[in-house]
Amino acid sequence: MLITIDGVISPEEVAAARAFMAQGEFLDGTLTAGKMAKGVKRNLELDQGSDIFKRLNAVVFEKLLRHPDFQAAALPNKTAAPFYSRYTEGMRYGAHVDNPLMGGGPYLRTDVSATLFLSDPDEYEGGELCVMTDFGEQRVKLAAGSVVVYPSSSLHHVAEVKSGERLGLIVWIQSCVRDPAKREILYRIWQSRESLLANDPQGVDTTRIDHVYANLVRMWAEV
Repeated sequence: MLITIDGVISPEEVAAARAFMAQGEFLDGTLTAGKMAKGVKRNLELDQGSDIFKRLNAVVFEKLLRHPDFQAAALPNKTAAPFYSRYTEGMRYGAHVDNPLMGGGPYLRTDVSATLFLSDPDEYEGGELCVMTDFGEQRVKLAAGSVVVYPSSSLHHVAEVKSGERLGLIVWIQSCVRDPAKREILYRIWQSRESLLANDPQGVDTTRIDHVYANLVRMWAEV
C-alpha cells in the first residue's frame, strides 16, 4: 500500500516551516541510523532537542497528524517523534528497511512510514523516494505540502540529489491495524464512505458501508 495525499499543509505553512528550518542546526544523519543504515545514509537532520524543532512540530507535524486522510491511511496508535531532513548535492540514502522497533522501551512497532515533502520537485534534481512494491519500484517526488504513506517493511531508498536542496519530514507510526493489506482495504472503504456521506448522508448504501467500515476496524484493530 502506497498512498499519496496532496495539500496536507498549505503553501503558507510550508513557507513558515522552511523559514524555521533555515534557522535550525542540522546534524549528521548517521547519528540516528541503525547498524545497516549507517553505511548507506548520507543526509542531515534537524537537532530534535532544539526550540526550532518544537516550533516546526506545531506548524507541520501536528497538522499532519490531524489530517483526516492521513488518519484514515495510517490509523495511528502510537507515533514516533519526526525527523526533519535535508539533502543537498551528492547526498542520498541507500536501500534499507526501517527499524522494526523504535524507542528505548516501551517500544513502538513501525508499521507505517510517511514522508512529507517540504521542497517542490523543481527545486532539486534527483532525490526521489523509491519504494519497492508488489508492482515494482515506485518513484515518488511530490509537491511541497504533500505526503506519501507506505509500509515500513518496504525496501526503499532516497535517490542521490544531483543539485538543489530536498527538505522533508519523516515519521513512523504503529498502526491500530498491523497488516498493510487490511489497512489498504479500510482506506478504500473509508474513501467511498466519505463520498457517500457527502452526497447522500441518510442513504441506505451510506448506512451499509458505514456499518461495514466500523465493524471491519473493530475486527482488525489491535489496541
